Amino acid sequence: MKTHILSVLVENQAGVLARVSSLFSRRGYNIEALSVGPTENAEISRITIAVNVEGHALDQVIQQLDKLVNVIDIIELPASTSHQVELILVRVALNGGESDRKKIDAVLEKFGAYLVEATATSVTIQQTANPADIEKLLGELAP
Repeated sequence: MKTHILSVLVENQAGVLARVSSLFSRRGYNIEALSVGPTENAEISRITIAVNVEGHALDQVIQQLDKLVNVIDIIELPASTSHQVELILVRVALNGGESDRKKIDAVLEKFGAYLVEATATSVTIQQTANPADIEKLLGELAP
């Protein structure tokens, strides 16, 4: 299955997100990613949804979304012109002392990640990147 990204403009009212997300769950579709934010108009919000569905099922979902009263517009964003970015905060235990810290510092430099907090027993790292790079970072940090 292919991941499709939908941009849905909705009225900025309580309960709209619940109605939109329940449409997917009722049909058994898993939402891979979900982001909600304001637009330049305070009365309108943008819901960005990444979902894995087949072509015909996607058409049905779009038609059903369009029937919801609070939905203003729906656009499928083409993968070729879309950028997916994830934010991760990960805490890593420092079991090996100084050698662990040197390994962590090398990983931070390699991926351009940031050290948010450091204690004697752990470090917290922040990274913003595409999903594939996030997975690579986590792989390097794994014990």
